[in-house]
Amino acid sequence: MSTAPIDETVAPAASAPASATPNGDAHAPGPMTQRRVLRLALPIIGENMLQTTVGLVDTLFVARLGASAVAGVGVALEVVFFMIAILSSVAIGGTILVSQAIGAGKQAEADANARQTVLWGAIIAMPLSLIGFIGSPWLIAMFHTAPDVAAHATVYLRITTATSLALLMTFVCGAVLRGAGDSQSPLRASLIANLVNIVLAWALIFGHLGLPKLGVAGSAWGTAIARAIGAGILLWILLSGKRAVSIRGRAGWRPHPGIARKLMRLGVPSAVEQVLMESGFTVFIAIVALIGTAALAAQQISFTALSIAFLPGFGFATAATALVGQSIGAGRPEDARFAAKVSTWWSLAWMSAGALLYFLFAEAIIAAFTSDADVVRQGAGALRALALSLPLWAFWTVKGGSLRGTGDTRTPMLTSTLTMWSAVLLAWIWVEHFNGNLTAVWLTFLITGPIAAFGNEFFFHRRMRRVVRERAVGAAI
Repeated sequence: MSTAPIDETVAPAASAPASATPNGDAHAPGPMTQRRVLRLALPIIGENMLQTTVGLVDTLFVARLGASAVAGVGVALEVVFFMIAILSSVAIGGTILVSQAIGAGKQAEADANARQTVLWGAIIAMPLSLIGFIGSPWLIAMFHTAPDVAAHATVYLRITTATSLALLMTFVCGAVLRGAGDSQSPLRASLIANLVNIVLAWALIFGHLGLPKLGVAGSAWGTAIARAIGAGILLWILLSGKRAVSIRGRAGWRPHPGIARKLMRLGVPSAVEQVLMESGFTVFIAIVALIGTAALAAQQISFTALSIAFLPGFGFATAATALVGQSIGAGRPEDARFAAKVSTWWSLAWMSAGALLYFLFAEAIIAAFTSDADVVRQGAGALRALALSLPLWAFWTVKGGSLRGTGDTRTPMLTSTLTMWSAVLLAWIWVEHFNGNLTAVWLTFLITGPIAAFGNEFFFHRRMRRVVRERAVGAAI
């Protein structure tokens, strides 16, 4: 396994000012501190918490429609996550390019990268949306679920794919702003969008406030409308020209192949990683479906409940990508190391505490979603199994995000893929040949998790040593 070579998109900017942008704005970062890491990471965690809370509320609403409905939404969301994985190539590439331009004090370049990120995101989203809408029945059929589960899943997926442009804009605009160090704006937009989502989901699922009773379709429409509102807010913020990065103005909107190549070179490995990860989770769902509908519903509820505990890891990983990228752009590798270290240990502390709570109160947590005794029993076992592996996910996610900030998106792809698909293989063996239950399926991550956790840790430090050598050579020349 080897790290990606340092190229012109990630090399330290030895001559760039570290305190101000070319136009005099203080957008470029200052020295790295623990407070600065938390100032960027905490709003990201808060935003993710809002989105997950809404997901929990939606799951509670849909669960009142029956086990087949919640199982159907769970299957459809696996396909949605797969779409997000494909679209993430542009978002991740944009975060890295914007963060390193801001770190180097190159405001015009950061703005140009932001415009092209938004543009190419829209170009990619449109055909993907059409394919997803037309192919929804075929995509759901791959899971081999019961007919009632497949019907709910198809309805949900068609609505979501038809409105995927709003989904893409939410991710891309948020990624651009976070790359520039602004995590407050995406948090505020998410707060408004998620409040709208709760109200609309409740009204459209059950037919309140004079709106039609749509069932599962109401959940999908509530989410789609809320995402469109959130995307509109973020686009307005970027167009205002009042943040660290801006897409305001008519110039720079023609598709630029050079920037597209940079976006793809940085983003495609991460997108492939996400696609392979989501493919793995999709196969996991198919394996769980072999156990039965109750297990499928239990897995959806348990994973939704546990997703709150994942948020610190994902939040600090996103912050690490931006802060490491800014530090590399500013030519300060020690700041990059510090940002990665602080992000990792904060994530580890939070996720370990979450793991303890979920392990101790698993039955009560699952029972809050459903009264089905079989679902509660299986869900509690799955929740405990996943909780045991949470500390490993802290290193897996944050050190992977730190590597991406340096421009190395290949190594996290390789370690994550190996970890995920090793777990899939073990899960299939246990279910197919040893009649394994849902708990056994999710215990596989406790076995394979160290591959990504310690692999990303090792290769991040190796990458940083290479950055220091490249910087020393550049200074000597």
